Amino acid sequence: MLLQDVLYKVAIRSVAGSTSAEVKDVQIDSRKVKKGAAFIAVKGAAADGHQFIEKAIENGAVAIVCEEIPEIVNEAVVYVQAENSAAAAGYMASNFFGKPSEQLKLVGVTGTNGKTTIATLLYKLFTRLGYKCGLLSTVENMIGQRVVPATHTTPDAINLNAMLKQMVDEGCAYVFMETSSHAVHQHRVTGLQYAGGIFSNITHDHLDYHKTFDEYIRVKKSFFDSLPSSAFAISNADDKRGTVMLQNTNAKKYFYSLKTVADFKGKILDNSLNGLMMTVNEVEVNFRLIGEFNAYNLLAVYGAAICLGEDKQEVLTALSELTGAEGRFDYQVSAKERVIAIVDYAHTPDALLNVLATIKKLKKGFEKVITVVGCGGDRDRTKRPVMATVACEHSDKVIFTSDNPRSEDPAQIIKDMEEGLAPAYKRKYISIVDRKEAIKTAISLAKEEDIILIAGKGHEKYQEIKGVRNHFDDKEEVKEFFELLDK
Repeated sequence: MLLQDVLYKVAIRSVAGSTSAEVKDVQIDSRKVKKGAAFIAVKGAAADGHQFIEKAIENGAVAIVCEEIPEIVNEAVVYVQAENSAAAAGYMASNFFGKPSEQLKLVGVTGTNGKTTIATLLYKLFTRLGYKCGLLSTVENMIGQRVVPATHTTPDAINLNAMLKQMVDEGCAYVFMETSSHAVHQHRVTGLQYAGGIFSNITHDHLDYHKTFDEYIRVKKSFFDSLPSSAFAISNADDKRGTVMLQNTNAKKYFYSLKTVADFKGKILDNSLNGLMMTVNEVEVNFRLIGEFNAYNLLAVYGAAICLGEDKQEVLTALSELTGAEGRFDYQVSAKERVIAIVDYAHTPDALLNVLATIKKLKKGFEKVITVVGCGGDRDRTKRPVMATVACEHSDKVIFTSDNPRSEDPAQIIKDMEEGLAPAYKRKYISIVDRKEAIKTAISLAKEEDIILIAGKGHEKYQEIKGVRNHFDDKEEVKEFFELLDK
């Protein structure tokens, strides 16, 4: 492909050399550059791609796209100065791979909580309705029935477009994708054409990256601002920022709600461990998912399916048979004591509150709630005492433990959680740094029919300590200790 074609829609300041050069690949990682590639020097959070321009040329790059032209240039190489290299990478990746997002219906799901469940349910729903679909999520990526391991909530622009191209080549008609605020801010989704966007909710999260809550909201909103008039935009009317999200979008606007008049209106009739019974636009349906937060997720999915032209009754029938994403209110029950252990990805104060509120509604009255919770290292520290307070306020007993401490001292993370706790909660919790030991202790403390919540990691099969990912699966630990309990 000619460089000039790869550069379509890129905001360019200057060019040194001929844009009629042939480009055989596009890369943002200099280590992956081979002969004939265009290297895009992106300024990232951890490293600046401009530092690797010479390495990319040594590896065979014929074109360099950057924000600052190097002082010493190679006359055999074309240099393109772009307004924004990250945005350029989005457009160039889309162009190079043949604009794959325009050859299928791509639906993006954004919000603090619920992204994975909504995207996964849409993938399962449309697969059940007879379509071949793609899924891009925190838990896993799917091309039809083939699993592709996930490393980020949203891959970088090159890998994302390469995967969308694979999905097109393998006959996918729809792709449902979690669209994180990081991905929007870092232009990983720039250049994509969306058929629709869904907003779940927005709460305290990612302030380690966005710095302020207002900036976090602005980035989320910019996703909807960029949707074309041919797309649909669905938002949660019960979230206080649900209307603001769609304020400036050109897309067709729709809302879902449990509390007010909306295009897609739900009402919970019953909520138990057997699932949800609710009305959706006045049609009574039984769902296998549990909890008010899942009622919202189901309404968002239903709304998207209707916006995509599916039959209302077929959609509700199929949805009633589906289970959610792995690690989202995933529960096991011990055989003898009938102790319930719930593994959930809740890693924000609001998500933890939602899960604990759901557990409270499932209680018959006498059961104790024991919560095992930690906070991730190298992430927003301000939410640590908030998480601890939520856990203590809504549980009978709390065990603070490690999540993914990453480069931080896990004991210090727990101290950060303990700071600011009201004196009344001091007797409610104990701290056990080792997560395995914390889960074992919670199970040993549980009496008949008590409920244990193990929060924070959900589907993750690892624990990251000092940069090393060690195998660790909350569900496996529960199963092992339940077997010992039931002997």
